[in-house]
Amino acid sequence: MNSTPIYLDNQATTRTDPRVLEAMMPYFTEIYGNPHSDSHVFGWNAQEAVDRSRVHVAQLVNADPREIIFTSGATESVNTVLRGLSNQKTKSRNRIVTVPTEHSCVLETCAALSRSGFRVEFLPIQPDGLVDLGQLKKKINKKTLLVSVMLANNEIGVIQPISEIAEICQRVGAYFHTDATQAVGKIPVDVRKLRVDFMSFSAHKYYGPKGIGATYVKWGRLPCLQPLLTGGNQENGLSPGTIPTPLVVGFGEASRIAQTDLDRDMEHCKHLSNTMFEHLARKIPGLLLFGHTETRLPGNLNVGFPGVSGEEIVDRVGSRIAISTGSACSSQTAEPSHVLTALGLSDDIASSGVRISVGRFNQKHEINYAAECLTEAAGY
Repeated sequence: MNSTPIYLDNQATTRTDPRVLEAMMPYFTEIYGNPHSDSHVFGWNAQEAVDRSRVHVAQLVNADPREIIFTSGATESVNTVLRGLSNQKTKSRNRIVTVPTEHSCVLETCAALSRSGFRVEFLPIQPDGLVDLGQLKKKINKKTLLVSVMLANNEIGVIQPISEIAEICQRVGAYFHTDATQAVGKIPVDVRKLRVDFMSFSAHKYYGPKGIGATYVKWGRLPCLQPLLTGGNQENGLSPGTIPTPLVVGFGEASRIAQTDLDRDMEHCKHLSNTMFEHLARKIPGLLLFGHTETRLPGNLNVGFPGVSGEEIVDRVGSRIAISTGSACSSQTAEPSHVLTALGLSDDIASSGVRISVGRFNQKHEINYAAECLTEAAGY
C-alpha cells in the first residue's frame, strides 16, 4: 500500500514544517550577516531576526525574551543548568535529586557530577510513571541544591506535576530544573504557572530545525550559572559563539506556529493515537499500555505486545512503519528500557515495549494501515 514508510516516531524528531523552512531560507543566502556585527546593515538585519525569533520562543512558554538563552539543543541546555550550577555547591548544599526515568542527558550529567563531589539521589517512580510527591517531600531538605524532573517523559509520555514539585523545592530553597523537550510545542507550557527556575527544550521536537534549543533562566537566576564554554559574551556569556541565525529563525517560526496551532495539533494527535490504541487493543489480547492512561502527551503510545519483544516488532514492520523501542539517544543498547524497568516491570515485559508517537502531519489512513501492520507483526 505504501512505498514510503509511515513515520510514527515523532518523539525522536519531527519533520521540519515547510513554513519553517520557508522562513529560514533567506537567512542562508540573502540575509546572511553575523548578528553580532553591529557596524553594518547585514548584521543589523540578522540581529533583528534573532530578536524577533527570541520573542516568539519566549511567548510560547510565557517567558520574558531576556530569559531565553539559545543553545545547540536540549542536551546543551541541560548541561548548561546542571553543570552550570556546580559552582554553587557547598558542604551544606551538595545534593541533587532526580528520577530514574529521566533522559540520558540528565542521568549521565548527574553521574558525572556525582564523581565531582555531588550526592545524587533518585526519587522512586510509581507504576504509572508519576513522581510520588510524598516521597519527594521526604527526600529533599536544606542540603538539596537542585531538583531536576522531566515535564513529559520521552518514552511513555507521562506528564509530571511540575508546579507541585516546584512548590516543594521552594520550601527548602532548592533550585528546580525541568527538561521540557517533549512537552514544549505539544501541550501548553507556562513557566510562570510551572514556577521553575530553569527549563530546557529544543526546536526539532516540534517541527523546527535540528541543532537549536533554548534554556529558560528565570529572571535573577543568571548569575547562579557558570558557563560551560569560554569565548564571546553571546547569550549573556552562557552560550558563546556566533548565533546560527537561520536555525534561530526556524526555532522562532516553529514556536509561532505551535502557539497558533496548539489546540488543533493536540486534538489531532490525541484522536489518531486513540484510534491506533483502540484498534490494537481490540485485535491483540493482553496488549499493555505503559504509563498513566490519562496524564500523558497527546500522540504518545508506549505499548507492550505479549510474547513478542519490541525489537522483533520494530524489525518486522521496519520497511513499512518508523517506530522505536524507546529513546533515540539510547537505541544502540540491547538492554530493556530504563524507563520501563523503573516502573517496576520485569525485563521481559519491559523488553516488549514499543513507542508509537503521532505528529502533526500524520493522517488517519496511515494510522489504520500501521495498526494493521502491527497487528500482523504481533501474530494476530
